[in-house]
Amino acid sequence: MGGLQRFEQRLEDFISGAFARAFRSAVQPVEIAAALQREVDNNAQILSRQRRLAPNDFHVELSPADMARLAPYDSALADELRGQLQDHADQQGFVFPGKISIGFEEKKDLTTGRFRIKSRAQAAVTGESMSDTQVRRARAYLEINGTRHPLHASLVVGRGTDADLRINDPGVSRRHVEFRMRADDRGGLQVEVHDLGSTNGMLVDGQKMGSALLDDGSRVRIGTTTITVHVVEESP
Repeated sequence: MGGLQRFEQRLEDFISGAFARAFRSAVQPVEIAAALQREVDNNAQILSRQRRLAPNDFHVELSPADMARLAPYDSALADELRGQLQDHADQQGFVFPGKISIGFEEKKDLTTGRFRIKSRAQAAVTGESMSDTQVRRARAYLEINGTRHPLHASLVVGRGTDADLRINDPGVSRRHVEFRMRADDRGGLQVEVHDLGSTNGMLVDGQKMGSALLDDGSRVRIGTTTITVHVVEESP
């Protein structure tokens, strides 16, 4: 029995066929599973002879009618789809840069039975994170792949375990960049970023640079990961 057939059987056992009945004349779960599998196959990037990096963040766009049918089962289906994708990745030698995320969205330009999938590789980020309260009180912080991290006097970002903030992105060096925060001559706040001799360098607001003075909203790209800098002149 193939992977997609096993997926279909697990779904039927898990929800007693209710999903299949609801989708009898519309998008079928196995069609979404097959499309996700193709999305991984088509967008995997070679890391080595035996390893390929696969996208791990997926958005399934559905028609309003299909989305309405899916709504009662979206969590169960997403769980099953994640398991199916992980099984496929294990068989093909794919690796994911972070947790597999699958979301469903309604798109009015789609008709019943038609769907689209958009994907991207989103690296897991490890390091000190911030609560909403801490964000409101911060003078400066970094936003990376939906996570927020406080910016201290010196913060090294990289892939290695000795970095203060670790990003699981193969295009990021072990110690890639260093952010530095200090007061300027007028008592204001300055944030700088410096490349630490990385293999692939960095882009600051789309320009390749070795170092740069950053503003609120500046975007620093290393590997395939974008870091957004948030600067607040004074704490509340």
